[in-house]
Amino acid sequence: KLRQAPARGAASRRRRSMPLALRHPAYRAYWLGMLAAVSGFQMFYFSQSWLMYQLTGSPLYLGYVAAATAVPGIVLNLFGGLLADKLDKRRLIVVTELMVAGLIFLLATLTFLDIVNKWHVLAIAFLAGGVDAFNQPARQALFPHLIDRRAMLSAVALNASIWQGTRIVAPALAGGVIAVAGTAASLYVAAMGFLTMAAVIYRLRIPPIARGAQGSAAQEMVEGLKFIRKNSIFSSLMGMTFFNSFFGMAYLMLMPIFAVDILKVGAEGQGLLLSVSGVGALLATFWLSSRRNAAYKGLLLIGGAVLFGLSVAAFALTSQFVGYYSLALALMFVVGVSNSIYMISIQTSLQMLVPDGMRGRVMGFYGMTWSIMPLGGMQAGALANFIGAPFAIAIGGLAVAAFALGPGLLNRQVRNLGALLRQAERAAASGDSGRWLSPTVADS
Repeated sequence: KLRQAPARGAASRRRRSMPLALRHPAYRAYWLGMLAAVSGFQMFYFSQSWLMYQLTGSPLYLGYVAAATAVPGIVLNLFGGLLADKLDKRRLIVVTELMVAGLIFLLATLTFLDIVNKWHVLAIAFLAGGVDAFNQPARQALFPHLIDRRAMLSAVALNASIWQGTRIVAPALAGGVIAVAGTAASLYVAAMGFLTMAAVIYRLRIPPIARGAQGSAAQEMVEGLKFIRKNSIFSSLMGMTFFNSFFGMAYLMLMPIFAVDILKVGAEGQGLLLSVSGVGALLATFWLSSRRNAAYKGLLLIGGAVLFGLSVAAFALTSQFVGYYSLALALMFVVGVSNSIYMISIQTSLQMLVPDGMRGRVMGFYGMTWSIMPLGGMQAGALANFIGAPFAIAIGGLAVAAFALGPGLLNRQVRNLGALLRQAERAAASGDSGRWLSPTVADS
């Protein structure tokens, strides 16, 4: 017993040193499965782009691949969210993960047999994007049931850290596998990530989750949209996400112009700019993952959005008129930190405030606002043809900051977001999480 006591004490200290969400065993398993699946997605995206360029040698077809992936998400995310509310979320995730794995295995086999054609790549990108539109809302609707609500900020930050971390590591891994064993091998490895996630979720044992959508599909879809429109806190948060993905993130699509024509640092310099931004985002994510839900979430959200928009505009204009690469690197670090802080704040707030029975539909709509990012790049490119890339990107950044200040100044719920989150946390603790929106909180 004396020997066991120090061991138990050491285990307890290790547990307390973990981020809050990882102290929950079910979420730990989910997070590791997500790590495998998102790594597989990043490798798949890299490999299919590489394969398409090998087949065509055309940058235009790379754009077609991106569009083929994005369009199904724009169209189907709402339906995916509805199914996440109507069906067993765990089974829906397992089925969709297996479907994506099957599609990638098919592309890998066609590549291995040397009979792959460009239309194969486009068709599989389109189908995988469509399946993902049903997978993502189900994931978003499931993980809040694996944690205590006080760990929501930590869980959302940890989920974001997977995307940010694998965006740095997985493409390099895919490139290494392609160099050693070929594109087909990289695709096979990518598919294994989705199979791993399916196995983890299949083995996950969680209490039954009440299903929220019981009527017809059309009726329940309309009900979800009415819910968002009726509650200004949700419409404001969705609007901020839309402005971020359509206007704020457009700089990613035009980054080669800044690297080659304006800063004159080439592809290597562009990679460093994006890496510095990724490092900033990852550091902010790790900081948030160790914290409980912030008391001043409204100020954190608005301040992060304004800082992100202004830093994007500053990067664009100083690159053009000052031209210091070191300044561009510093501003890109601020872009990464601020974007991570305010987008994690938005997603945490949505997960905390949305009733369980409406979660899939709301998060499906949230996912749709992210799927329009390629269209944001198109509008920035079209605008850049008339006024130049620096001004096009600066206008987008200022639009993000202006929209954030609008809801912050005019919407009392956004300003008092911390109080709403505490109310939602108390409602969840009392078992009344589905009906916490009172007439004083919800706009009718």
